[in-house]
Amino acid sequence: MERSGNPYLSVEAIWSRVGCVRLVQMFFGCTTFSLVLHQAGFSAAYGVFCIFVWCFCFAITTLIVMCELTRLQSCLRGLSWGNFTATVAMLATLMTLTCAVIYPLYFVSLKCSSTDCTTRNYRLAVSVSAGLLFVAYSVEVCLTRARPGLSCSYMATASGLLKVVQAFVACVIFGALATESQYKKYVATQWCVAVYSFCFAVTVLVIVMNITGRAVTLRCPFEHIVVVYTVVAILMYMSASVIWPVYCFDSKYGSPGRPSYCPWGRCSWDSQLVVTIFTLINLCLYIADLIYTQKLRFVAH
Repeated sequence: MERSGNPYLSVEAIWSRVGCVRLVQMFFGCTTFSLVLHQAGFSAAYGVFCIFVWCFCFAITTLIVMCELTRLQSCLRGLSWGNFTATVAMLATLMTLTCAVIYPLYFVSLKCSSTDCTTRNYRLAVSVSAGLLFVAYSVEVCLTRARPGLSCSYMATASGLLKVVQAFVACVIFGALATESQYKKYVATQWCVAVYSFCFAVTVLVIVMNITGRAVTLRCPFEHIVVVYTVVAILMYMSASVIWPVYCFDSKYGSPGRPSYCPWGRCSWDSQLVVTIFTLINLCLYIADLIYTQKLRFVAH
C-alpha cells in the first residue's frame, strides 16, 4: 500500500510556537475551572460568568487543537480558519482578562473566615491560574497578529482585532444598560442605546462575514465598506459620548454626584457612569480602527 498526500496528523499543530501556547491554554483553562469546582467555589452571576468563560475557552481551544492536529479544518467549508482562530484568540483574551479581575475582586480575601484556610488558598490559586490563562491567550494574539509585508487574514490585523474589542466593549455597555440605567427616561438616551445597538450589530456582521469567508465574495471592495462604516460609527459614538453624560449627570436631568441613598450593585448612577466610560473607550477604539485601516493592507483568506 503506497503512501500518498500528507500524513493524517499534523505535528505542527502541537510543536509549533502557537501550538505550544494552545497546549498551555488548555492546561491553565482546565486547572482553573477544576480548582473552582473542586474547592474554591463560586456564586451569583459573577461566579457563573467566570466558570462559563473558563469552560468555554477550554472547550474551544481543545476543538481548535484537535481540528489542526487531524487536519479537519480543511473539511470545514464556508469557514475561514485563519479569521476564526484569530477572532477566538482575541475574544478569549478579553474574556479571561475580565474573569482574572472579577474573581479575585469578588471571591478572594487574604483573611481566613475560620481556622481552615483551604478555601482561601484554593481561591488564590484560581486567581493565579486565571491570570496565567489570560497571559497565554495574549501571547497567541501577539504570535498570530498581522505583520507588515506578510499575507494574513483580516481578523489578524489591528483593524480585525479592534472589531472584536469593540463588540466586547459594547456587550459591557449593554450589561450596564440592563442594570438600573434608566435609559428609557429620555428620548435622547434611547438614541444612545440605538447607537450602541446599531454599531454592535454591524461590527458583529463584519466579524461573521470574515469568519465565514463571505467578505471576499462581495462585488464592491470589502475594506471600503468597512471604512465607510467606521466613519459612521465614529460620528454616532461622538453624539452618544456627548448626549449620554448630559442627560445623566447634568443637574437639569440627572445627578452630578452619586446619591448617598444609592445602594451598591443596584445604583442607576453607577450604571450610567459605566456606560459613559465605555462609550468613550469605544469611541477611541473606532478612531484607532480608522487610523489602522488607512495604514494596513491585508490579503483576505
